[in-house]
Amino acid sequence: MAAPGPGEYFSVGSHVSCLTCLGQQLQGEVVAFDYQSKMLTLKCAPSSGKANVNDVILINLAYVSEVDIINDRTETPPPLASLNVSKLANRARSEKEDKLSQAYAISAGVSVEGQQLFQTIHKTIKDCKWQEKNIMVMDDVVISPPYQVENCKGKEGSALSHVRKIVEKHFRDVESQKSVQRPQAQQTQKDSTLSS
Repeated sequence: MAAPGPGEYFSVGSHVSCLTCLGQQLQGEVVAFDYQSKMLTLKCAPSSGKANVNDVILINLAYVSEVDIINDRTETPPPLASLNVSKLANRARSEKEDKLSQAYAISAGVSVEGQQLFQTIHKTIKDCKWQEKNIMVMDDVVISPPYQVENCKGKEGSALSHVRKIVEKHFRDVESQKSVQRPQAQQTQKDSTLSS
């Protein structure tokens, strides 16, 4: 497709259909269009089939062979929804802290099992951090390598009991997942042997 000429644009709210250079047909409502980068953002029907969500697709028009405007929107689009900037900033800060925690665990030589357990605990109890190779939960419970239930230490009480239950459930889930994967791997191996 030739790049849009000066003054050419896609109106927000218009419905367009695009044919990519790979032959994929995309259709949806224009959410945004950036003339400088030739990027078009479409809100499309959900691929998941859920009625209350939409797919949002970014399309580089340099890789589109054809664009058809199905329904051009002429009236002014509705105002954009306001963003809760402080909530977004808190989420970004939290994600950054999580990634730094993961990086610390890797650099400290923590086992994969320890890292997985930390993630499991962190989903339930946010007050969870690394202290060298130990997992500190709510500053009350310390879990040391090899991160089993018997490695949970702290003042007897509800916090220690709760953390022990999380650790126990984590390893039960890991074990049940392994038992499901083993037969699948064995069946795959049998199938490849039979086809040889």
